[in-house]
Amino acid sequence: MSAEPAAAAVRLCAGAVATGSVALTLAGGLNRPGPALAFGLLVAGGVLARPLDGPPAGREPAPLAAAGAVGYALVPAGQDPWQVVAVVVAGALAGAVPHIARGRGPDPDHAARRVLTVAFAAACAHPLHQVTGPRHVAALLLVLALTALCDAALAALLARARLRGPGGGAATYDPLLGDGGDEPRGVPGVGPAVCATGAVLALAVAAAGLWALPVLCVPLLLTQPAFRRYAAVRRTLRQTVASLARATEVAGYTRPGHAHRVAALSLAVGRDLGLGGEDLTVLEYAALMHDIGQLSLVDPLPGGATALLPAAGQRRIALLGGAVVRRTGVARSVAVVVERQADPYREQPLAARIVRAANAYDDLSGETAQGAPRALEHLRLGTARDYDPAVVESLARVVARGGVTGAVRG
Repeated sequence: MSAEPAAAAVRLCAGAVATGSVALTLAGGLNRPGPALAFGLLVAGGVLARPLDGPPAGREPAPLAAAGAVGYALVPAGQDPWQVVAVVVAGALAGAVPHIARGRGPDPDHAARRVLTVAFAAACAHPLHQVTGPRHVAALLLVLALTALCDAALAALLARARLRGPGGGAATYDPLLGDGGDEPRGVPGVGPAVCATGAVLALAVAAAGLWALPVLCVPLLLTQPAFRRYAAVRRTLRQTVASLARATEVAGYTRPGHAHRVAALSLAVGRDLGLGGEDLTVLEYAALMHDIGQLSLVDPLPGGATALLPAAGQRRIALLGGAVVRRTGVARSVAVVVERQADPYREQPLAARIVRAANAYDDLSGETAQGAPRALEHLRLGTARDYDPAVVESLARVVARGGVTGAVRG
């Protein structure tokens, strides 16, 4: 099943589960309304506490609400799985009212992922409420692991659908910077953290009663402003990098959109080769700023194409670019990639090999349909020294899948 139909199926399934759960709960009434009200208020408060301007795309918008939902699924209160889903949905809708009033309603993908994850956790945990002792702890850990895997699988599926073009092609660049942030790079670690926090909430309520919820939740709420400030710093850094990427275009040293196309190709190749996390961030920043050294030239290169320069000229631009990057505040590893993009590929880190190949491809492919095969042929002929054969073949696969299009927002 391709990405977009699969994502649509996830949303449809989540809608059916939520609707059915609410209907069953209304028909049968609430079992133990005290815990239901307490966790419903926790979910509503967690949703209400999320930033009104929304999180970066793909990030968990309300981690406290998500942890509360998982905690209610795991707490041994004797509730049915559909009641858990109904309470979570009701709490989330109540907390989302101010956001909806500002035109920032819940993201359908996040809502679908949360409903299905909570339904899965509740269905798995429900038979365990009669188990006691060490077996209950072991079974709870197993449920947590399965829930985290379920959450990660749903996140990956929905992220893959977002990062593919309308025709099933490769990702456009637009969602990968700007609001796109680090998605889906931060997704795998969020699910386990939410599940672990939910388990702590459930165990604390089982041992100390509902008074444990505010005691545990106040510190969690206080950490959210710190994370928001950290996210603001990251956004500022991204905006700086995006502005520097445009500097060579504004000055007429490179073709419009060149840096962003190279970054998009580099990210696609990096994912194809199995890179993730901070490695993709370093690759993205280095690709965006790989030509910044051209600003030191007296006269622009024809078409801004560094791929056709002699090795000494490429090396000079790379070193000057690295010197500029070191003054921007980004990680030192980004400057290293920029500096070494003109080295023989056997001496380069993988990120530099990718950036060099993507840059050469965009320099040589031009605007015609015949340019892509010629560019790939040039890269293959240079695999003795300049281009890593594995990177070139990965780039060929990316191009065969439709390449990348689009522009970045500032």
